[in-house]
Amino acid sequence: MLKPGSFEPRLSAGSLERLTEYSLVAALQSWSVFEEVGFNLALSINVPASVVATLPIAALVEHYRPRSDHWPGIILEVAEDQIVREAGLAARIAKHLQVGGIRIAIDNFGAGYSSFSRLRSLPFAELKISQDFIRNCALEAANAAICQTIIDLAHRFGSAAVAEGIESQMELQAVMAMGCDFGQGALIAPAMPQEQFLELLLRRLDGPGGSAADEPQGSAQGARAPARTAPRVA
Repeated sequence: MLKPGSFEPRLSAGSLERLTEYSLVAALQSWSVFEEVGFNLALSINVPASVVATLPIAALVEHYRPRSDHWPGIILEVAEDQIVREAGLAARIAKHLQVGGIRIAIDNFGAGYSSFSRLRSLPFAELKISQDFIRNCALEAANAAICQTIIDLAHRFGSAAVAEGIESQMELQAVMAMGCDFGQGALIAPAMPQEQFLELLLRRLDGPGGSAADEPQGSAQGARAPARTAPRVA
């Protein structure tokens, strides 16, 4: 499996748009595969800021979305630094994407120095805390303070906080204590093909104390799980 950093920087604008469209449609069509075996997952994909203005995302979602009443919608992750660089992006997202089951997550939050006015104009569902702050947050007071501030900020906006790049049990326990809603990273599960992800879900559900409520959610970067309970690592 190729990591995005190994090919994304070399993609042309057209190739990046086609890749985003493919990822979006695949995620929408994949929901039923998981639903058939009992997993109602909120899948998420990364959407580059440059694609928001050119790709008819809302129309694609409306055309390919599952017609089940149980579909929880799809999460589109937009990097914070891209929102900061492009002044009109937040307004365009708010106008065109807050429809038909689409939710917005601000990715790598804390790295782009967003202003509060920019956050106020973008009705986001999640703030994803940059791994730069999650790393060693159990040991470094400054990182811990930043993580706690972002978690509290997300909750005050009525949104969820997601810890990115959790690699150790200490980091997981730290963000759990801070009240973080979700976590993702190598400790929980790395990025993997869909078939392997489904096997992981079934294996964890069949394990001791398995519960669908605590199972990982699908993401373009790998699985994530509720941070309020320690995930079972296969």
